[in-house]
Amino acid sequence: MLFLQIVCSRVIRVEDVGKLLNVNSRKDFEGFKHLFHRFLQVKGPSVDWAKINRPPEDSIQPYERIHAKGLPEAIAASLNKLAVVKLNGGLGTSMGCKGPKSLISVRNENTFLDLTVQQIEHLNKTYSADVPLVLMNSFNTDEDTKKILQKYTHHRVKIHTFNQSRYPRINKESLLPVATNMGLIGENGEAWYPPGHGDIYTSFCNSGLLDKLLSEGKEYIFVSNIDNLGATVDLHILNHLMSQPADKRCEFVMEVTDKTRADVKGGTLIQYDNKLRLLEIAQVPKAHVDEFKSVTKFKIFNTNNLWISLPAIKRLHEQNTLDMEIIVNPKTLDGGLNVIQLETAVGAAIKCFDNALGINVPRSRFLPVKTTSDLLLVMSNLYSLEAGSLTMSEKREFPTTPHVKLGSSFTKVQDFLRRFESIPDMLELDHLTVSGDVTFGKQVALKGTVIIIANHGDRIDIPAGAMLENKIVSGNLRILDH
Repeated sequence: MLFLQIVCSRVIRVEDVGKLLNVNSRKDFEGFKHLFHRFLQVKGPSVDWAKINRPPEDSIQPYERIHAKGLPEAIAASLNKLAVVKLNGGLGTSMGCKGPKSLISVRNENTFLDLTVQQIEHLNKTYSADVPLVLMNSFNTDEDTKKILQKYTHHRVKIHTFNQSRYPRINKESLLPVATNMGLIGENGEAWYPPGHGDIYTSFCNSGLLDKLLSEGKEYIFVSNIDNLGATVDLHILNHLMSQPADKRCEFVMEVTDKTRADVKGGTLIQYDNKLRLLEIAQVPKAHVDEFKSVTKFKIFNTNNLWISLPAIKRLHEQNTLDMEIIVNPKTLDGGLNVIQLETAVGAAIKCFDNALGINVPRSRFLPVKTTSDLLLVMSNLYSLEAGSLTMSEKREFPTTPHVKLGSSFTKVQDFLRRFESIPDMLELDHLTVSGDVTFGKQVALKGTVIIIANHGDRIDIPAGAMLENKIVSGNLRILDH
């Protein structure tokens, strides 16, 4: 009885937040209220570990099998039924940048957004198609993104935007919202958050864009993170979707790829209650976390490249049957207050769609830029750039990407760029670790395993034209001009 009284008091307090909202935000509040009610009701782990099974073999298709079918002459007709959606809600703060992450320059002065537009424009020109680009912004990125979109006015790409929801953060102790009004400045600057990319279904429908695309004959969306430079439109996967019989049409495809030790925390596909389901590390009971991270038991992980049926999204939204596990994300605000934010993941809805499928794609379709270590890779001669797409250089003798780990002196993009007079030749690099105050001159070549460690108070300047192969450099090395 006491528990019910506590729950009721919290729900009433959440209802009070609803009174702060204007009419346009009412749908956001309804979504938050639904998520918050579910959070209060759920106790314990969301999965029973004993019920987890490996997916049936035919539920995860190898990409090679799909590619081997070839492409029909009428692939342009399939392209005209596709829209590309990029998740564009994130800021560049983790890389020391202000504003949307998609506006960071990653290659030849091109931003993530520039490369995306170039890719789709190339498709539209090559196949005389009309593939639109849809950006899911957040309240953090919307204004800056819309300003920059003006530069693409004369490109052969229709660009639409919609905003994901804005939810209030919750005090970890009291479970009460920390927002006192709808403002985003002052004491409310940290009170609100975008609730994860699982919000795409509701926000997309509420925006009216889903109905607009359906009226234009679109049938599928290809969804991916805007910072995944490997997530380009794949015509073979599109053809596979479009060539299925209407009654067996696959409503959801998740691109997965083979797990390495660097990917042990990535979500994986499992069979659960006779449905294909995404299992995230946050859902795993503590006793089984090491088992979840095993590369031998769970061999693949989710790239978050997803192909989803538009009519199916509309149907499930109207039936209110889109069910995604709640991710409880703890945060500490600048003032030291501990809060939680309730989120969902777009891939978690896979269990709600009919004939869902995983496709095990090459690693090249997963090229995220989360850190300056990733940025160094994509800026280097390991990759060539054509029509907005990065491909591994043919001069690289083996297809794996080097393991690069740059220290804290390189974390911010501005500092990173200052430390490289030019990006080194990395065609023959296997492993690079750099720590401390280190700078690189022009036309440096790195081969094999290279470890450069400047101890505290020391500085290492790698001179122009240097070639380091299987070398460890430590101590103090400074080349001075005379």
